[in-house]
This record gives sequence, C-alpha cells and structure tokens, in this order.
Amino acid sequence: QVQLVESGGRLRQTGDSLRLSCLIVGHTGSPVSMGWYRQAPGKDRVFVAAINGVGNDTAYAAAVKGRFIISRDNAKNTLYLQMNSLKPEDTAIYFCAASHDYSHGLYSTPGLYDYWGQGTQVTVSS
Repeated sequence: QVQLVESGGRLRQTGDSLRLSCLIVGHTGSPVSMGWYRQAPGKDRVFVAAINGVGNDTAYAAAVKGRFIISRDNAKNTLYLQMNSLKPEDTAIYFCAASHDYSHGLYSTPGLYDYWGQGTQVTVSS
C-alpha cells in the first residue's frame, strides 16, 4: 500500500520562502507522475504543480508560476515544493498526490491521481 507523508508546512510572513516535502512509502517500480494541490478554507482543492516520473518535465498553475518550484529526488523517494515570495493567498492545506502507474504525463486533474497525503498547513501572514 502506497502512502504519502507531507511535511514542512508552517507559519511564514509575506515574501518568505518555504519548502514542503512528500515522502513516498511503499511504492515499487518506476517513479510515477506526482503533483501538489492546495485547499484554502471554504474553497475547493486546486492544482498547484505537477512533475513526471523522471523529473524532467513540470507544470504549474498560473497563480504560482515563477514563484514555486516542484522537484523530486527519486533516490530518496521524496517530492518537494519550493515556495518563494509567499503571499497571504498562498495560505492553504497543501496535499501531494501520486499516480499508481503513470510516469510520463503531467496531470492537473485530481481524479487522475490514485494516492493522496494527509496534507500540511501553510499559513502566510501579511
């Protein structure tokens, strides 16, 4: 059974940086496509960024493009989200997600992911 464990969320001020991590536990086989989502209070979960299995292709939501960087270290079974120039509107619970066996594509649709982490809270104060 694959499990995703996020960490790194905390309180930051506007303009600060923060790096989130997502440890993939129990996955065997080739690295799969993964993504980050976020859910603000009272709002739907929305796409943030995606990366393919090899880690050489990425995609971002318009709201974070140029500020956030998704990356992965497959030797450590870990996905990252480097968040720079944080804004109060970045405040949300951040979730990582993984496909069961897709490795080449970039996916923004939540339904294409099979596994989800429990989320980590990021709060940005003004």
